[in-house]
Amino acid sequence: MGNAGAKGWIVVAALSAATAIAVGAFAAHGLDLGTEAGRKARDWLQTGSQYEMIHALAILAVASLSGKLNGRLAVTAQVLFLLGSILFPGALYSLAFNGPRWFGAVAPIGGLAFIAGWISLALAALMKSER
Repeated sequence: MGNAGAKGWIVVAALSAATAIAVGAFAAHGLDLGTEAGRKARDWLQTGSQYEMIHALAILAVASLSGKLNGRLAVTAQVLFLLGSILFPGALYSLAFNGPRWFGAVAPIGGLAFIAGWISLALAALMKSER
């Protein structure tokens, strides 16, 4: 991965991490926890922000390790981490803000993208040619 590619992924990771922190802070301080709905929203926001932060850091790690990984598989892992970060936390964030309930069905697709991303990262490490 070239310097420009790594730079772009670092920006994506940083923006995703900033979003995760903002959502987590809102979950901790911006909800009425005196209601069942408020407590459920907090749980969805906290879970979504936790997964988003983990995968923002994963995208950053892959960008920093790019010279030690198979480039195509490393980018595949980053794309899958980003897709998962949009779908899984996005579905939970939507539910927390009274979005359509059917959107909750999107969360498992994001979870599968996370899993596929981690498998792609493992393969990126295993398939790096030693030229």
